[in-house]
Amino acid sequence: MDLHLDLQLALDTTGLILPSEEQIHGWISSVLSTRMPVAEITVRIVDEVESEQLNQQYRHKQGPTNVLSFPFEADVPMEVPLLGDIVICAPVVIREAVEQHKDAVSHWAHMLVHGTLHLLGFDHHTDAEADAMEQQEIQVMQQLGFSNPYEVTTQP
Repeated sequence: MDLHLDLQLALDTTGLILPSEEQIHGWISSVLSTRMPVAEITVRIVDEVESEQLNQQYRHKQGPTNVLSFPFEADVPMEVPLLGDIVICAPVVIREAVEQHKDAVSHWAHMLVHGTLHLLGFDHHTDAEADAMEQQEIQVMQQLGFSNPYEVTTQP
């Protein structure tokens, strides 16, 4: 898999523990490895203000959200297929990991796997679509050595 990754940090990262570019590259590559040999994706890690603005503008929903995906559609074939952009709100992902008693690295991986599957056309508007997408997420996460992200965890 030849992944061209454009990583953008659009927030103050002071005190935040974020995944490395190598981790992000690996997680996305694992989703794409059997689907396409070459791809380009932009991952933009943002604060709650930018996430909220994008969520309102594109989904007409209030508040920040964990991950947004923006697939790119070209009218002509491109040398390197530009799949699109994944926007991740760091404060939301970090807060969710704590609230859901999940390992932060695992939750970051899940959000990037989820966002990448959206770029490939997976969605969860219906129960059937959600089931199919969740099965793909579980499979990729397990290949990466993580547990099922949909298993309910309890506080120790």
